[in-house]
Amino acid sequence: MSNPDLPASRKSAFIKKIILLSILVGGLAAFFVLDLDRYASLDALKQNRETLQAFVTDNGLLAVLGFGAIYAIVVAFSLPGGAIMTLTAGFLFGTVGGGLIVVVGATLGATALFLIARTTLGDVLRAKAGPFLAKMEDGFRENALSYLLVLRLIPAFPFWLVNLVPAFLGVSTVTYVVGTFFGIIPGTFVFASVGAGLGAILDAGQVPDLGIIFRPDVLGPLVGLALLSLLPVAYKKYQTKKKKTATSQTS
Repeated sequence: MSNPDLPASRKSAFIKKIILLSILVGGLAAFFVLDLDRYASLDALKQNRETLQAFVTDNGLLAVLGFGAIYAIVVAFSLPGGAIMTLTAGFLFGTVGGGLIVVVGATLGATALFLIARTTLGDVLRAKAGPFLAKMEDGFRENALSYLLVLRLIPAFPFWLVNLVPAFLGVSTVTYVVGTFFGIIPGTFVFASVGAGLGAILDAGQVPDLGIIFRPDVLGPLVGLALLSLLPVAYKKYQTKKKKTATSQTS
């Protein structure tokens, strides 16, 4: 008679998956239950700006590491407020410093979410989706870096969604990290530069333009970079078509 119980190794893996998912869901729920979203606002920044600036001045390295860690946590748990935090980074650390902190923190947080999603949900989703996902996975994996750069460069999809989708499409960790790191640099520095001038904006009683990323002079270059990212894909298709044509002519 076969033992209906799962093997110990499978039990352990299953428990780990449940724990990881519980941490993600619990963290997201706690964020709203504890009303922490009130801190991810311009009003909160305006009220605490002097305290934050003083902390950064007195605790340089600690402030950098602490802000980067908080940003990574926000991204890993898919919490709202990423745009406000990027503005805050520019406000506290300047365009270059703030931009770099955000890029590193966001990449770390996104990678953590990617690994958790791939470990806990990847196999389940593949089993449910069947051949359709397998076909889509093969196409995405073949040009993963190009496609990921496009998704990162053009702000057409929510950041948390772009963090998750590659986990279900067989993208390697290295490709994901590289595509995320370089893909978020342009948009991040746009918001960090706005944050660097946030003091004057707040003093004037104005609100920063969070839609700046969609202005033609900003979005245009991002689309251009995205198109450049697709050149390897176009070249591969051209070469494939060329080979097929040559084969059909010689046969």
